[in-house]
Amino acid sequence: MENIYLLLLVCLIFWYFIFLRKVAEFARHHIRQYCQQEKLQYLAIARVSSRLRFNKRMGLHWLSIFEFEFSGDGESKYTGRAMLQNYKLADIDIPAYRI
Repeated sequence: MENIYLLLLVCLIFWYFIFLRKVAEFARHHIRQYCQQEKLQYLAIARVSSRLRFNKRMGLHWLSIFEFEFSGDGESKYTGRAMLQNYKLADIDIPAYRI
C-alpha cells in the first residue's frame, strides 16, 4: 500500500513540473504577442511565483506571476509583470517607457 502512495506522489510531482513548463510556454507566447502589438522588443522572462488560488468566478486555479524585460527604444530595458490564471492571461502591468 505504501508503494501506491509513493507512486502517486511521484506522478503528482511529475505532473506539476509538466504543468509549470506548459504555463511558462503560454506566458512566453502571450507576452511576445503583447510586445509585437505594442511594438516593443521582447528581451527575457522569468517566473516569480506560482500558487494555488480559489475565487468564486474561476474556482480553484493556479495563479502564476511572471516578470519580463522589454525595450521601447532598443537601448534601455524595463521590467513588466504578467499574471496568468492557469493558461489564460489575466493582467499585464508595464511601467512608463521611452519610445
